[in-house]
Amino acid sequence: MRNLVKILVIVSLVVSFSSAKKVYKLKMATTWGPTLSPLFDAAVNMAKMAEEMSNGELKIRIDAANKHKAPFGVLDMVKGGQYDLGHSASYYWKGKDIATLPFTSMPFGLTAPEQYAWFYYGGGLELMQKVYARHNLYSYPGGSTGVQMGGWFRKEINSVDDLNGIKMRIPGFAGEIMAKLGVQVTNIAPGELYTALERNNIDALEWVGPSMDINMGFHKVAPYYYTGWHEPASEMHFMVNKKVFDKLPKHLQAILENSMKLAAYNMYAQNYDMNATAWKKMKEEYPSIQVKTFPKEVMDAMKKANKELREELSAKSPELKEVLDSQDEYIKKVREWTKMSDYLYIKDNI
Repeated sequence: MRNLVKILVIVSLVVSFSSAKKVYKLKMATTWGPTLSPLFDAAVNMAKMAEEMSNGELKIRIDAANKHKAPFGVLDMVKGGQYDLGHSASYYWKGKDIATLPFTSMPFGLTAPEQYAWFYYGGGLELMQKVYARHNLYSYPGGSTGVQMGGWFRKEINSVDDLNGIKMRIPGFAGEIMAKLGVQVTNIAPGELYTALERNNIDALEWVGPSMDINMGFHKVAPYYYTGWHEPASEMHFMVNKKVFDKLPKHLQAILENSMKLAAYNMYAQNYDMNATAWKKMKEEYPSIQVKTFPKEVMDAMKKANKELREELSAKSPELKEVLDSQDEYIKKVREWTKMSDYLYIKDNI
């Protein structure tokens, strides 16, 4: 009898051990600090959903930029295996691979709804995987800020001549466009931006939109707030080490992909609400803020500079040209519907 009990105990232990689910523990690095909402929130929400939907089989630890100390090194860290996943923005890697640039946003390009449609139904996601495959990574949309504002200016811009010689913080591709129009483009650490603007060390700056601008306080010292042109759909990105992803069971791959997809859309909705809330507060507390649109002369000059730069870069990178051509073709199709639906609805109901 005792032997039978021992056998039953052993069998029970073996069955329990064999039926125990393996837990996959992954590490994710973000470009953002832990207080930068809604960007950091997207990473947190994704990890939480992946763990819940997998019933604990997937556990993702998130290291914010203040922990790993390399906010713009996320691609290299995920590529090299130091981290399994990353959350950042594709245009940060244009110096390493210019073809990654359009997957975040391009001046005068797709809006957020248009870009999501391009990603999932217009071949954009396939092109993104093709580009990131060179880095042994998979990449997925990771949340959009939508249209980013054109910046805070201390003086009104009425002509291209008004741009000539002003000092402005505006990084990346948009900065190159502004430089062609005579702007003295500078890059200043985020923590120093308000002081630089307040003390007239710079004349203007671009940040994001009301949701993130409000905490920086730019509206307190610069009265002109210009509408966007340079980042109409700034999409963040999840990156996954290819070897790590391929080793996951199929059901966990699906859970991870769907968690990223849902977290991306949630961030877009969250940021939209944050923009509306922040702008209401700004208007109430600083009614002197003037929302401006750049004059046609300035917009035409920006578009001309944008076209010239795109042609220069495309001539050097067939991969970039392929992505830009795909976006251009999709705009031809989708923009007519955007005009008919959103634009005319809003125009007729103002």
